[in-house]
Amino acid sequence: MSEEIVNRVANSKLVTIDLEELYPAGERVVFDIKDWLLEGLVLREKDFRATAKAYDWSQYEGKYVALTCSTDAIIPGWAYMLLSTYLVSFAKKAVVGNLETLETVLYTEVLKELDVSKYSDLPVIIKGCSRKPVPQNAYLLLINKLQPVARSIMYGEACSSVPLFKKQ
Repeated sequence: MSEEIVNRVANSKLVTIDLEELYPAGERVVFDIKDWLLEGLVLREKDFRATAKAYDWSQYEGKYVALTCSTDAIIPGWAYMLLSTYLVSFAKKAVVGNLETLETVLYTEVLKELDVSKYSDLPVIIKGCSRKPVPQNAYLLLINKLQPVARSIMYGEACSSVPLFKKQ
């Protein structure tokens, strides 16, 4: 007599959260200001302002923009603020930094709005692998938000998870 195979994972209260499913849709672009600097190093205010004013900002319509400078130039804070005044009418979001910084800011906003009450006293797995660029900080933000409510938190897949937290 053979025993029936029971899928204990499917029958458990185990809940999986996949940060990839929370990924904000939209194109990400890097705006590098080095080409607007004298020899890629010196910001000349008058020239910088004139270039910004004449630039076609509409190409950033609906995009997420990471403002950066890839050279060792010292960029005054007002320069990024000035660019933001032009981008605000077009871009979904603009941040100073690289694409990882941009993703971290986007996930911070998404996770801030995430209702974790539905995970109260449940075992939760935070799915680890994703095809989209989920920054490490997003995982930290998520576990910090889940820890006060979840019964336990694991990382990975149901078949091979790493335990991270368990309520006492």
